[in-house]
Amino acid sequence: MLSSTERFSSRVENYIKYRPSYPPAVLELLRVKCVLAATSSVADVGSGTGILTELLLETGAAVFAVEPNREMREAAERLLNDYGRFRSVHGTAEETTLPTASVDLITASQAFHWFDVQKARRELARILKPGGRVVLIWNERPLEAMPFLDDYEALLRRHAAEYDQVTSRRVDEPKIREFFGRSPEVAIFPNRQTFDFAGLEGRLMSSSYAPEPGHPEYEPMIAGLRDLFERYHRAGKVVFPYRTLVYFGRLD
Repeated sequence: MLSSTERFSSRVENYIKYRPSYPPAVLELLRVKCVLAATSSVADVGSGTGILTELLLETGAAVFAVEPNREMREAAERLLNDYGRFRSVHGTAEETTLPTASVDLITASQAFHWFDVQKARRELARILKPGGRVVLIWNERPLEAMPFLDDYEALLRRHAAEYDQVTSRRVDEPKIREFFGRSPEVAIFPNRQTFDFAGLEGRLMSSSYAPEPGHPEYEPMIAGLRDLFERYHRAGKVVFPYRTLVYFGRLD
């Protein structure tokens, strides 16, 4: 497997175009329960191309987008340069480079599963102001059986050797409890994307486990994706549902 800081280097444009954002209810939760305000300083750790970063900036907060991958970091700089309170930081969850007690809120969206839990806990506790909060966010598939998503996952298991290994690491609740020092609060919100075939292909290719052109599984995977789309589309579109999971609290 590629290292966590290299996995998305070749997937930046698909990531920008086809990865889901987060529901407005997430930002409202951060305002009500997680000290987010226009006066806040936020560290968005593992910020990628800036999907969550931009939502945070739109609240007026100052946001330090901490991202180790050069290609993703540079994409965020290009996209978010007009926000006056945006700061791009070459760092990791384990070594953010930010000053001690410098931020009110720490967010990590689609990123915590790549962290070293204990090293990240020490570092993020260091940069957090007293009374600050930490928020971990993922867009995950719904729990209930859905024929389209079931067949999509079967396709990935046939052609993407790393799929189970990567996805099994994502929402690891024992590691989340270890990180917070207790069970954090949890909120769940519905989310969705609607794709034509090009969008569905782009969404797949934004995933770090998907075989890329030149890999022997790439062509069979795309052929299988086309067959999947033809079976499930309605008026040229398929719906890709998610449940947005939000874990939040203090670092005890």
